[in-house]
Amino acid sequence: MRYPLESTIESNEQKFTPAELWVLLAAILASSMSFIDSSALNVALPSIQSSLGASATQLLWVINANTLMLASLILVGGSLGDKLGRKRVFMTGISISILASLACSLAPTIQWLIVARIFQGIGGALLVPGSLSIIAAMVAPERMGKAIGTWSAITTLILIVGPIMGGIFADLGFWRGVFIINIPLGIFALVSLIAKVGESRNTTSSSKIDVPGAILITISLAGLAYGFTSAPDFGFANPRVFLPLAVGALALPVFLWVESRTENAMMPLHLFKSRTFSGTNLLTFFLYSSLSVFSFFLTLNLIQVQGYTTTQAGLAIMPFVIFLTLLSRWAGGLVDKVGPRLPLIIGPALTGFGFLWISFSGVTRGPIDYWTAYLPGVILFGIGMGLTVAPLSTSVMGSVGKSFSGVASGINNAISRVGSVLAIAILGTFAIVIFTNALADNTNALNLPSPLQASLMQEASKLAGAEVPIAATNVESQGIQAAIHQSYASTFRVIMLICASLAWLSALISSLMIESRLFRQETG
Repeated sequence: MRYPLESTIESNEQKFTPAELWVLLAAILASSMSFIDSSALNVALPSIQSSLGASATQLLWVINANTLMLASLILVGGSLGDKLGRKRVFMTGISISILASLACSLAPTIQWLIVARIFQGIGGALLVPGSLSIIAAMVAPERMGKAIGTWSAITTLILIVGPIMGGIFADLGFWRGVFIINIPLGIFALVSLIAKVGESRNTTSSSKIDVPGAILITISLAGLAYGFTSAPDFGFANPRVFLPLAVGALALPVFLWVESRTENAMMPLHLFKSRTFSGTNLLTFFLYSSLSVFSFFLTLNLIQVQGYTTTQAGLAIMPFVIFLTLLSRWAGGLVDKVGPRLPLIIGPALTGFGFLWISFSGVTRGPIDYWTAYLPGVILFGIGMGLTVAPLSTSVMGSVGKSFSGVASGINNAISRVGSVLAIAILGTFAIVIFTNALADNTNALNLPSPLQASLMQEASKLAGAEVPIAATNVESQGIQAAIHQSYASTFRVIMLICASLAWLSALISSLMIESRLFRQETG
């Protein structure tokens, strides 16, 4: 059965009930743990690299260790919520995330931090799909667009403190505070859930868990991420690289084959019969791939090349957060009136133009050039994502039945994380190769002694964090530092152009696949 998910202007004006407000509060607080963690961490990455002596590859793993577990297990998290109780699974994820955040804050080595980030990802896999699935299950359909818009607006408003606090903590030499921020948010979310939010589940669903599917998708993503991330260190011909890549590539079609034949599949393939559901997930894959890559490389560029402090780097992306906050609630309500297709075309297209503007920044004079080199692009990026986030979430949840809300949220979140894992792994590897070649070209004119040149090239795996060899003279040091900055700037330009292309591809997908109106699909 299909029924329209649309409302009149009057119904859109209805206020939330007290029960719905408590559901929103709990979902917002818990979701903010994930949003603040990611945004504040990006700003603190250069400080972490310096403090723990991390290479660029290890920094990639600080991001990907968390994202990999999210991508691998988030489908299980969404399915568990539908089967065992959304509130119960949501609270379990919050609890794990609190403990993992504490472990991250105590990390004495980069290896410890990476392992703790793995457990953060496990908690997030239970937490992230729970926030939207609880909203979808417990808020009236005629207010769902408004609810998700409110969730988007307030979580992004809370997100404002992430880059600022991350920058302040890093400037104070206390990057560990980035992870401590999560702890009070998680505790308040648990209190709200225990006191005011009831349990919900899909009573028609079997309690069996798709263990083979979870194992296969984890093997696939782990193999692909490890292979691509390790390639700069060992080369694609090394068995440590091509074997994981081969295993990961083979496990993916096997996973899809198993899902098509499993009664209790973690990814019910019949949901993809909906053009809108398929289109929104394709859009998510490409757009959020570009977003994760942009966040990673922009922060390194601002701090290590342009000379921003970490606080200034955090403030530099504030216009993006402000526009995202101002537009999200309005854009969520707009879906109830005109449908999701138009905002999901315009939003990604504007985001792509934001990437394009920033790609021309080059090596600037520092924060004094921010207003022309970065601000227009950041504003375009913020407007584009502000028009995209709430309509995208509403489209995902509105294209399937309520009984599949947890699974739908899990699938969409998993796809965004899969995109992030693969994009950071692949483009991170690509960036190291580009940077290494550019550094060699840019230092040829310096006529460095062979031992000094060899020592410098060993630093190339750190990207813009590469250090000038101690043996260099003052004149050589100045030339080498300028070459490092110029090499990263040219690498950054290529990466931003790729991000722009991915965003525009997302807009094209929206125009071809997303319907003008949302219909819940209750067929199984």
